[in-house]
Amino acid sequence: MLIRTFDVETTGFPPDAALCEVAWCDTEVADADSRIHHPVSWFCNPGRPMPPEARAIHHIGDAELIDAPPPDVVIRKLNDPAVDVWCAHNAAFEREFFTGCDKPWICTLKVARRLWPDCPSHSNQCLRYFLRLNLPEAEAMPPHRAGPDAFVTAHILKAALGLATVDNMIQWTAEPSLLPRITFGKHRGSKWADVPADYLEWCLRQDMDADVKFTCRHHLRAQSGRLNTELAR
Repeated sequence: MLIRTFDVETTGFPPDAALCEVAWCDTEVADADSRIHHPVSWFCNPGRPMPPEARAIHHIGDAELIDAPPPDVVIRKLNDPAVDVWCAHNAAFEREFFTGCDKPWICTLKVARRLWPDCPSHSNQCLRYFLRLNLPEAEAMPPHRAGPDAFVTAHILKAALGLATVDNMIQWTAEPSLLPRITFGKHRGSKWADVPADYLEWCLRQDMDADVKFTCRHHLRAQSGRLNTELAR
């Protein structure tokens, strides 16, 4: 199985943004083993000047892009028919620029929130250090560049493959995100797993986003299951 992890840098946020860099890093999965290839990175000319606020993140300027191919040419290079599964960290962002042509996706952000809920942040660089990934600086740095970010994300994927199946991760990606900690209200900073049932039920009655409601339902089911198990003893 070939999983292609990729990352993009842009002129801003969708729907008005254009691509300025695309990179990918392939992982070959065979039984319980996986092998990560070297990342491949391409500049692409977004056809517009680079806004200073976007350049402040990735530090890519107009002079570097003037002779680069247009984004659609680079996307065609990305879209290798040999790929079985697409992967990205916060895949919803990458999918604004490339749909994946009906092949399944893995979002390592959603996966990491499930597998490593105690990580203080689920950015790919924080996960890199939390998981103690021993990566060469030349390929893993700097952050906010497509090549290093794709390379780090591929190694997060490899770590996840030791704890979950590809099918597990595809299923989690298709669902809303299971959030590890609550970020609002009187239980702010607590693990969702520790939030009382009455507060979870209150959240479900409010105008909350899909991730919060999915997380509330998940933990209500878990609490109900534990209660039923205790009553059956």
